Amino acid sequence: MDYKQTLNLPKTNFPMKASLPQREPEIIKNWQQSKIYQKTRGKRKGEQKFILHDGPPYANGNIHIGHALNKILKDIVVKFKTMQGFDSPYVPGWDCHGLPVEHQLFKELNITKEQIDRVSFRKKAFQYAMSYVEIQKEEFMRLGVFGDWQNPYLTLDPKYEAKIIWSFAQLIKKGFIYHGLKPVNWCFKCETALAEAEVEYDDHQSESIFVKFKITESKNKHIKASEDTYILIWTTTPWTLISNVAVAVHPDFDYVFVETKFGKLILAKQLASTLVELLSLKDVKTIKEFKGKDLLGLVYEHPFGYRKGKVILADFVSLEEGVGCVHIAPGHGQEDYKIGLEYKLPTIMPVNEKGCFDKQIEDFCGQHVFKANEEIIARLKDLGSLLYNAKITHSYPHCWRCKNPIIFRATKQWFLSVDKDNLREKLIAEIENNVEWIPASGRERISGMVKLRPDWCLSRQRYWGVPIAALICKKCNECFLDYSFVEHFAKIVEKEGTDVWFTKDIGELLPEGFKHKKCGASDFEKSKDILDVWFDSGVSHQAVLRDNSNLGLPADMYLEGSDQHRGWFQTSLIPSMAIDGRAPYREVLTHGFVVDGEGKKMSKSLGNVISPQEIYNQYGAEILRLWVASSNYNDDVRISKEIIARLVEAYRKIRNTARFILGNLYDFSPDEHSIEYKDLNFVDKYMLYLLEEYKKSIICGYDSKDERYVFYKAYKRIYEFCNNDLSSFYLDILKDRLYTHGKDSKSRRGAQTVIFEILDCLVRLIAPILSFTAEEIWQNIPKRKQDQGIESVHLLDWPKAKPAYHKKEVVDNFKRIYELRAPILKCLEEERTKGKIGSSLEAKLILSVGENLFSIFNKYLDDLPFLFIVSQAELKKIKKGKNKIEVAFAEGKKCARCWNFRTDVGENKEHPTVCLRCVDAIEKNY
Repeated sequence: MDYKQTLNLPKTNFPMKASLPQREPEIIKNWQQSKIYQKTRGKRKGEQKFILHDGPPYANGNIHIGHALNKILKDIVVKFKTMQGFDSPYVPGWDCHGLPVEHQLFKELNITKEQIDRVSFRKKAFQYAMSYVEIQKEEFMRLGVFGDWQNPYLTLDPKYEAKIIWSFAQLIKKGFIYHGLKPVNWCFKCETALAEAEVEYDDHQSESIFVKFKITESKNKHIKASEDTYILIWTTTPWTLISNVAVAVHPDFDYVFVETKFGKLILAKQLASTLVELLSLKDVKTIKEFKGKDLLGLVYEHPFGYRKGKVILADFVSLEEGVGCVHIAPGHGQEDYKIGLEYKLPTIMPVNEKGCFDKQIEDFCGQHVFKANEEIIARLKDLGSLLYNAKITHSYPHCWRCKNPIIFRATKQWFLSVDKDNLREKLIAEIENNVEWIPASGRERISGMVKLRPDWCLSRQRYWGVPIAALICKKCNECFLDYSFVEHFAKIVEKEGTDVWFTKDIGELLPEGFKHKKCGASDFEKSKDILDVWFDSGVSHQAVLRDNSNLGLPADMYLEGSDQHRGWFQTSLIPSMAIDGRAPYREVLTHGFVVDGEGKKMSKSLGNVISPQEIYNQYGAEILRLWVASSNYNDDVRISKEIIARLVEAYRKIRNTARFILGNLYDFSPDEHSIEYKDLNFVDKYMLYLLEEYKKSIICGYDSKDERYVFYKAYKRIYEFCNNDLSSFYLDILKDRLYTHGKDSKSRRGAQTVIFEILDCLVRLIAPILSFTAEEIWQNIPKRKQDQGIESVHLLDWPKAKPAYHKKEVVDNFKRIYELRAPILKCLEEERTKGKIGSSLEAKLILSVGENLFSIFNKYLDDLPFLFIVSQAELKKIKKGKNKIEVAFAEGKKCARCWNFRTDVGENKEHPTVCLRCVDAIEKNY
């Protein structure tokens, strides 16, 4: 008889080779055809909501690895919240307007905005954005992300655009919007103003210069205006000296009036020694010391003779660098502008939109400001005003799209005031008291940013965006916003879209009888400015959540990269607080950036870019999902080929664990074959206890009071359970029971009961992370009657705690026995090395233990061979001395079927080469 045919060997359709790149698209197709996402919504209808509001990516280009990190994190949250019983719809969105799309389209068309009219470009931009919405949608879905993909929110949708304009109207009505000449971040390449969130900082080489201004008038009796008396300044933007109107000193700092070879100089006392060393000055004599406030009112002459300036006081002056005397040009800096208002200084702006000096400055007219630096320095040198110059590399603001360095330039723009009605204080109070920040450091970070942020510059001088419905009166020349007109325009846009602003005559857009309230005129021009794209997404809580009964305000969670503390989290909070008086979110979770294996920023020039497409085409999206879950996303997240290779191996171990269990459940029906807990052996009972412990810690990794959304800890515990406790221990010792014991024996059915319970729990716990593999497992696992007919793992409930499995006696006894496992395995290995035994089944274990251990071991004596994978175990009691482990060759003969050594092999004449236990299994089943 071929005894191999009588063994209960594993059988399963769940393949060892995952073939994820091929299998995952099939699973996605099945989810779509079966409408699984819609069914998850239907199942949770009426339950408590958990709304994760999607921060929209820009509709340009394919998704990158940062997108994958973000979307998978969101998907994990939504899926486990849904399984926990929440109604957690996920509506994906796209940011379709703005410089990101416009810049890329101009690049692809290889034209400038002077070469195409606004309306034609907007049509192309619409088509371009929509094409990438579809491309990115497919790529996000390929990652296994669930959502309402057929009904996403798009910021170019007329209904959404109308909500943007409606929200803007509410801010006008409440008095938050004003028109003013202020210095703003200006990209001369893109020819537009930029918001703070549109500025990136990178290294830039600048000219560092020390310049002296000649004092021409003084009321300080110790400082006499003369040919040889100067106040010293330092700057890294020589071109801004053209617009200088003042020098600021700190009222409370100590300043010195020193005599040098460059003349008599005024500078901060604390920084004088640094300057002396830098200029290699000798015989420097201090004439007098002053407080900064004593210098107020000094008048100096501009080095180029353009105008006279005066010394003013400012608290922002520091002693960290420079000379403690700050050159002030209100047209080129926020602090300069503010202090300029205080002292009624003129705002001089001789720089045009291309970053070139205009006709106001004939000397440098037509020169780009950066290129003019060289000539300005040369002229200062010729005039004897330059004391020192050198090139320095420092962090400098750059445009987020074209990556060029930017300038500060005073222009007429539309602003949202963050100080109107104490809005700034309200924002900070909301941040600090009413929103949970994960990690907690996010609270301090965004709070600090809001405390220092300027008013929000909302206007852009570009083509592709929502128009600012401002009117220019032809009679009085005022550019103004009228709340009633803007709200009226929003209704038109809802039906026809924003292109009407550029295609229709203003008369077709005005309400009947509309007149300018100030002068009574009715003849107007339309403003050409558009809204900052950050305002588009910043009012998504109004456009998407407010009037949708399936969603609602506030959202439970916003989840984005840590750069959004200065971006979307702020640009959403500001209008929400101004309009509704509350934050649009209850909690905010942030993640770091994706970097390479060495922690370096990814760039094409370094050749270290890894795309999500590359990974899911080669290994499957499941590996990307595992990468996300295994990473501590509070910090920057590393990825490399080596990291992916390790995750592939980890995935394989998890998959093989599931496959082993499935293979041994081929003839198991949970309702028919399960063994009651009381009838299980003690190792099985312990494994159920261990399952509960792992379940508890894994669920805590997903979300708990102490730790929120620590997915890498959940993954770590899943992996440890599969690799250490299941594959390396429990499943290994079960093989004898599963393969050789009688098909319906209590011992085999008991083992199946436990591994079914383990897998039924694990498949739920891994579903939010390993969504594809969990689905595969669910399609192959035997079902309880209550679960039959459930089409997808994602329609299951979250596993519940089973306190009945916490039996202290079982746990304590098992742990005492298990403590000897490592030394026993060591002894077995030593005997194998000596050649005394081959496999461990050739061994008989002799344990000599003290009275306490003896009583425990004796209780489970019949289970010891199974626990240590030996053929026999003998127990001896000792009164004194250390526990002793001995290994002898097993008694009896080797059973041809189970390979255990038994003394009863051959007692049955029909089966002379097998043991009686195997004879019993054969006769009952064959």
